[in-house]
Amino acid sequence: VKVKIPFGNKYLDAIFSVPEKKPTYGVILTHGAGGDMNFPHLVSLAACLASHGVLCLRFTCKGLNIAYRTKAFKTVVEYLKLSDDYKLLGVFLAGRSMGSRAAASVIRHLSQEDDDDFIRGLVCLSYPLHRPKLQSKLRDEDLLFIRCPVLFVSGSADEMCEKQLLEGVASKMKAPKKIHWIDKANHGMAVKGRTTDDVMEEINAQVFSWLRENIELEHK
Repeated sequence: VKVKIPFGNKYLDAIFSVPEKKPTYGVILTHGAGGDMNFPHLVSLAACLASHGVLCLRFTCKGLNIAYRTKAFKTVVEYLKLSDDYKLLGVFLAGRSMGSRAAASVIRHLSQEDDDDFIRGLVCLSYPLHRPKLQSKLRDEDLLFIRCPVLFVSGSADEMCEKQLLEGVASKMKAPKKIHWIDKANHGMAVKGRTTDDVMEEINAQVFSWLRENIELEHK
């Protein structure tokens, strides 16, 4: 279902992937610095989630300024929260690369503003912890403030997320967290000798099983 979400004097293009049964949880998903919501990994993940009963709303926001991207993401969260079509118990915020930074930033901002529990967790695909070859300046400030569960799915050969550095940040985080390494994958999740579909299946399976664990934990 295509929708246009009001954002200032513009609109954000977005698409709902809707499960057959009425969903109780949703995932909001966005892209990295390049591309848009039709990036193949996002389309594949949205279809996988919807087929397993989780509503997925993915959106495009082209700005390269992280504050602007964060503001757009926050607008989409409010839009879904107030939606009459889908009455959800909670959502997970998810993004690829820069989109995961924006998602982390939104969670940090919202947790400082209100303490409702609409946001249940964060999924970071290829979190860009540092610029390539610039490992002295880590983009970890939002992660250290987050309290809800966090899943990282990163390539072990990601030039923007050195393995030991992410593990070091994770050890300092207060939130329950899990890291799944895609062996030999780079920042774009490409792995020599594996097809894109094969890699996407691994990512999708990890994201869904983590969501299921966290939703089940809540119902116990």
